[in-house]
Amino acid sequence: MSDLSKVVDSLEDRIGNLLRKHNDLKQTKLKLEEEITLLSSQRDQSINEIESLRATCSSLKLANSILGSDQHKKETKLKINALVREIDKCITHLSE
Repeated sequence: MSDLSKVVDSLEDRIGNLLRKHNDLKQTKLKLEEEITLLSSQRDQSINEIESLRATCSSLKLANSILGSDQHKKETKLKINALVREIDKCITHLSE
């Protein structure tokens, strides 16, 4: 009977340890899920900021090319040619 009692006590200890580990893992899981949510929202904000900065950069490049800066002479000529073609199309449509 003493051996059976020891086995039962050992099982109770092991079950208690497993329950504690299970609760610890549940807490860790909750913390990690919160961290995932936080990091996901930060990533989304970063993506939005990058898109905004890219749009701003594109606008600045366009403004520089229209202003005729030395760096963007080719782009300026291409933009002016595109605008002239667009004006020509408008004139053609108006004259029809």
